[in-house]
Amino acid sequence: MIAEFIISALLVIAGIFALVGSYGLLKLPDLMTRLHAPTKASTLGVGGVLLASMGMAIMKGGVSWHELLITLFLFLTAPITCNFIAKAWLARNRGETVLPATGTARDWATLDMSEAPMEPRLTEPGQPGRPS
Repeated sequence: MIAEFIISALLVIAGIFALVGSYGLLKLPDLMTRLHAPTKASTLGVGGVLLASMGMAIMKGGVSWHELLITLFLFLTAPITCNFIAKAWLARNRGETVLPATGTARDWATLDMSEAPMEPRLTEPGQPGRPS
């Protein structure tokens, strides 16, 4: 009975997160604010449903790896997709003049393999960046 209560609570919490994420996707004003709602709240909503499904499978005596793999895939791909969409929006809608400085000769934070790689080195105690 306690396990069924936990599974029910997971489903209700997941439904609330999915509802809030969907509402945010519809009502927030622009892409950059809309991006937050589905990648955070809806991901937690789907994750809660998958955790409840795994709990139900365990209650019935089996182990369900499908839900675990789906959850892992979802939690790995949602932030990466969000980052790609945000970078594409920044590159398209904000000109090069309003991008923040990268600290290099390039105007966008990208990997440039033409520069010599930075070699790691040990510092002695008492030098900047190292405790005495």
